[in-house]
Amino acid sequence: MNSTIIEVLKFVKESDVKFIRLSFCDIFGVHKNIAIMADELQAAFENGVSFDAYAIRGFRDITQSDLLLFPDPATLRVLPWRPGPGRVVRFYCDIKNPDGSAFLNDSRFLLKRVIEQSEKTGYVCKVGAECEFYLFKTGEDGEPTDKTLDRGGYLDISPFDKAENVRREICLTLEEMGIKPETSHHERGPGQNEISFKFSDALDCADNFQTFKSVVKEISNRNGLFASFMPKPIADAAGSGLHINLSLAQNGHNIFKHAKEGHSDIAESFIAGILAKTPELTLFLNPLINSYDRFGKFEAPKYVSWSHQNRSQLIRIPATSGEKTRMELRSPDPALNPYLAFALIIAAGFNGIENKTALPPAVNADLYAADKNVPKNLIQLPDSLEKAIAIAQKSDFIKKVIGDELLSKYIVLKKTEIADFSSFGDKEKFYKQKYFNFI
Repeated sequence: MNSTIIEVLKFVKESDVKFIRLSFCDIFGVHKNIAIMADELQAAFENGVSFDAYAIRGFRDITQSDLLLFPDPATLRVLPWRPGPGRVVRFYCDIKNPDGSAFLNDSRFLLKRVIEQSEKTGYVCKVGAECEFYLFKTGEDGEPTDKTLDRGGYLDISPFDKAENVRREICLTLEEMGIKPETSHHERGPGQNEISFKFSDALDCADNFQTFKSVVKEISNRNGLFASFMPKPIADAAGSGLHINLSLAQNGHNIFKHAKEGHSDIAESFIAGILAKTPELTLFLNPLINSYDRFGKFEAPKYVSWSHQNRSQLIRIPATSGEKTRMELRSPDPALNPYLAFALIIAAGFNGIENKTALPPAVNADLYAADKNVPKNLIQLPDSLEKAIAIAQKSDFIKKVIGDELLSKYIVLKKTEIADFSSFGDKEKFYKQKYFNFI
């Protein structure tokens, strides 16, 4: 038993912890957990906790339905909103087969593997996230309505912004759980908000994103509200994006440089690799039918292009300097599985480095208002889930990163989703029943 586990067990014993939540997600990033009593934690570290993998989308068939959860001691977090006495803590888990080997369709394991491979090059990828979401009022039955909390707009303050106190409570809860929010504000849409948190290594950022979503949902619910991470919950308002910021560190120093200093060749190849592979990755960055309603409007990208500062581009280089110099990928949305998405994005960047991919010229134009001749030579992002599937299905790169089996299972389930949508008849009703309440 390693020292971290010993320290965790000591903390649990001395801190009035009574319940342990063992958390993981399915292949689409949907949060799952099993609760055990505190005195079962040591056995969980040693032997794992069994669950029915057949009941989790994309995991196992019924003939081999046992998998085991092993808590990662480094992910211990106290859940501040749970009533005492008897504290509740949560761990994210590694998923293993009964023989102790890693379960290869565990997306958290896949991200860890990509991180290990990429760090052999001598570079560490740092990731930060800026997540948008909507707040809706709930009815007398506690169910969400289609009425937004307010009618505020970008950076509005009270009384137009009615979410100030909710965002404050979310940020304080995140801070109490060891996640450092950087900024929070009202976004463009009515009832739309954004909170960004400090960059970290990719695994921590993915874990933090999962925690972030659960905290937002929990705190909103405690305030009589419903938080939706659906990419486009209101047809004629701004969609919700998950802007992913990436940089590379070597020996603890950021190798991304401000434009005036001249980009490093490694940084340019990293950006070029992600730019080139994004159409193939779009299925995993934008996993819902509803995701494609967002593209090409309200600062959501439509084309494969990049520029400095320009928010009409797929990738932009913000006007920052020093350790905060980075690239920002603007196409992803909050419905994604962060472990799969980060694994594929990072692998694409390092594929660019390995192949010394050249960064194409920047597109210094507003692609929403530009003459039609400007984007005619640009590759367009897939504009439907069907097209995203078709591109991903042919991608040897994706198969190499996540494996044939996971890709096949993911696509089969997404094609079933498309078939359900086609038979439903009413798009808005489908969105309401299949997405709005669950994303």
